[in-house]
Amino acid sequence: MNVIGSRPDGWWRDRHGAMVALVDRLEQWASTEGTDVTVVFERPPSPPIESKVVTVTHAPTAAPNSADDEIVRLVYSDAHPEQIGVATSDRELSARVRSANATAIPADRLRDLIDPR
Repeated sequence: MNVIGSRPDGWWRDRHGAMVALVDRLEQWASTEGTDVTVVFERPPSPPIESKVVTVTHAPTAAPNSADDEIVRLVYSDAHPEQIGVATSDRELSARVRSANATAIPADRLRDLIDPR
């Protein structure tokens, strides 16, 4: 949601639509860049969002910071965390992923890459 919320474009009026749009943009970008992308939401999207290019997942339990905790778990469980970039505007999450040897990039930078103005 950090990437979605990086622009005040009315996303809050249709959260699910914004989530679908994010996955669509990430699909296009990932296909062009040849990169693996995982999106972690706090709770399972309803209706579900499916992609053949982007892994769409969610925290095991919806709670404050639960998506952050799931991102950190995924980074620590990866064999090559130094190859992972996490897009976030949250300083604490940035510090947590950096401590696992991953890279943190500003959410608005990813948004500009996948959805130029």
